[in-house]
Amino acid sequence: MLEAFGLLFAWGAALLVLALILLPQMVRILREYERGVIFRLGKLLGTKGPGLILLIPLVDRMVKMDLRVVTIDVARQEVMTRDNVPVTVDAVVYFRVVNPESAVTKVENYLKATSLISQTTLRSVLGQAELDELLAQRDKINLTLQGIIDHQTDPWGIKVTAVEVKDVVLPDGMKRAMARQAETERERRAKIINAEGEFQAAEKLVQAASMISAQPIALQLRFLQTMREISNEHNTTTFFPIPIDLFAAYLSKGDK
Repeated sequence: MLEAFGLLFAWGAALLVLALILLPQMVRILREYERGVIFRLGKLLGTKGPGLILLIPLVDRMVKMDLRVVTIDVARQEVMTRDNVPVTVDAVVYFRVVNPESAVTKVENYLKATSLISQTTLRSVLGQAELDELLAQRDKINLTLQGIIDHQTDPWGIKVTAVEVKDVVLPDGMKRAMARQAETERERRAKIINAEGEFQAAEKLVQAASMISAQPIALQLRFLQTMREISNEHNTTTFFPIPIDLFAAYLSKGDK
């Protein structure tokens, strides 16, 4: 009796140990943003999840995939622009897995593959752009990078949602040259504005002279206004300008 009881206890203990070993391999719980790609004896069965997943021990194998947006930093790249200016650029790529089966079966490591394809695309696209375009049309370049990387990673089940060029580092000599160019451009604009002001002032003076010549009384009114302004300044010495027309009659008599 005791031997039977001991044997039963041994079998129960063995089954319990076996259950503790196999249970974690049989039952999996996936979160809302996770999916499981199931292989049975090496053959792809499909994608399951989220929730409770039951597997056959030693037969089924599950690869867990995260469907959230992944951010990778593209390492700094030395790029020669189309106008032969060396620059150093880096970028950020945002993407997510939309087809877990392709991300597992079509590429060995989709994170590394996406990072490398982003580096090569960054060098290729920026090498075809000029420096002014790289600095002023950043949004256009970002869209171009996104379209190319998304097209190349689409067979892997990857969707690229955004690509942003973070920083463009210029050589010190180029920075000084651009600073001199900007300063010269500001001086040029200042001179043009000053010349335009002088031109407009001259136009107004010509118009004023035309009006005064058409209406001589305007000159007298201007004379009186000037006298009033001088008197308001409390000057000790006052100059009275006398129009030369007052002496016209005497000058004519002297000529006779």
